[in-house]
Amino acid sequence: MGRSSDPTVLIVEDEPDLADLYAAWLEDSCSVRTAYNGSQALDAIDQVVDVVLLDRRMPGLSGDTVLNTIRDRGLDCRVAMVTAVEPSFDIVEMGFDDYLVKPVSTDDLTSTVDQLLLRSTYDEQLQEFFALASKKAILDKQKTEAELRSSEEYARLEDRLAVLRSDIDDTMAQLDDQNGYSRACRDITR
Repeated sequence: MGRSSDPTVLIVEDEPDLADLYAAWLEDSCSVRTAYNGSQALDAIDQVVDVVLLDRRMPGLSGDTVLNTIRDRGLDCRVAMVTAVEPSFDIVEMGFDDYLVKPVSTDDLTSTVDQLLLRSTYDEQLQEFFALASKKAILDKQKTEAELRSSEEYARLEDRLAVLRSDIDDTMAQLDDQNGYSRACRDITR
């Protein structure tokens, strides 16, 4: 496979050593770009970028601001926040697809990129489902049962996931392509 057909990953990380480490982990399977702050990230991102690995806490433009700008520009890329910031319920409304809490292993990083590249082939309904499922998973892991029960954002997240799951089940039932159907089902049930 030629380099031009490799997926493009943009790593946004204000610690250059860490950014370069992530790049080294991914360079065999991806075309990698690095940005060491939010401004560089916004200069580096374009229609070619498939996945952005975005540090949430950076001096200057924060990862949250970069994420909002990416979404405002309508760029069709998947975004994973890679951060030491423990997630709070504010992540429910944020436009990212996955959330990794540092420290991140090479396996975590490469499997997240693989999953996001696979998701980018899905339609918007499935992409939203997976983004919300990722948010639910990280909140389930980081928050207590009592915190989850008392959060209105979490309740809305669960409701939206239930609606999407029902819609997707209907869509899947109508799919003619058995291979696409089984691959998507396998991914959903992970």
